[in-house]
Amino acid sequence: MKKNITNKILMVRPALFGFNEETAINNHYQKKDNKPVQEIQNLALYEFDKMVEKLKKVGIDVKVMQDTKVPHTPDSIFPNNWFSTHYNNTVVLYPMFAENRRLERTENLYSFFDDIDTLNILDYSYLEKENIFLEGTGSLVLDRKNKKAYCSLSERANEELLDIFCEEAGYKKVAFHSYQTVGEIRKPIYHTNVMMSVGEKYAILCADSIDSGREKEEVINQLKLDGKEIIFITEEQVEKFLGNTLELTNNEDVNVCVMSMSAYNALTENQKATLEKYDVIVPVDVQTIEKYGGGSARCMIAELYI
Repeated sequence: MKKNITNKILMVRPALFGFNEETAINNHYQKKDNKPVQEIQNLALYEFDKMVEKLKKVGIDVKVMQDTKVPHTPDSIFPNNWFSTHYNNTVVLYPMFAENRRLERTENLYSFFDDIDTLNILDYSYLEKENIFLEGTGSLVLDRKNKKAYCSLSERANEELLDIFCEEAGYKKVAFHSYQTVGEIRKPIYHTNVMMSVGEKYAILCADSIDSGREKEEVINQLKLDGKEIIFITEEQVEKFLGNTLELTNNEDVNVCVMSMSAYNALTENQKATLEKYDVIVPVDVQTIEKYGGGSARCMIAELYI
């Protein structure tokens, strides 16, 4: 199995998924309407189960953790924000911006580990009391092979905590600011993994969202230094969640790129051809989850490096 890409993932099956008012403050991809709550949950559950089924079919080892109705956690379907795992038997717990998202943290996570006794837990969650946040691999796009942490700074990504993570986890910081146009106003993108992803030999990047020429050049240079072929995407494609992809490897050591169907449909032929040089593309239909949750396929996956 490849060292820097995993075939083991954890997904959380929602108990009551829905539009989260607390996260909508700075997640401009969330959309609200008058559809009944239970209907939204039923649609999300159908999409979730179909995604799990499809990923298993292509050889991904999917572990499923069932959410509970109490406490109510409308965004539990996005577990990658509250923890990440690393091969040295380390789990990192992150401070979350929205108070109701902090309720997602559960010790049930540890039941998926073989060796709990030697588990090393880096717990930054106490920093929530100081309004310091860093939301896991939503805020951090990790190049595990080259030990670089790409991070778009925002209300949900604090640079001081980023520095601490990089020092303790052994990563080089690549920090910048990215924006999206909302009602003709440039507003910060809430999570890095909305506008970029990093694979073994390629990167998907919306360079147009990085308004600073210096920061844009630095991000591009860091990716090129590691030999990544960059697939540049537009802000319109970001709206379709094309930046929100994740490279995994299957049980036959074939690399796959998981993305939503809306992201797949937004690919140009040239972008698709470039991506298919490296990965088998696996599109999943999660349109309900995208609409109400403001996150997509990558957000639904927490990699297990165990």
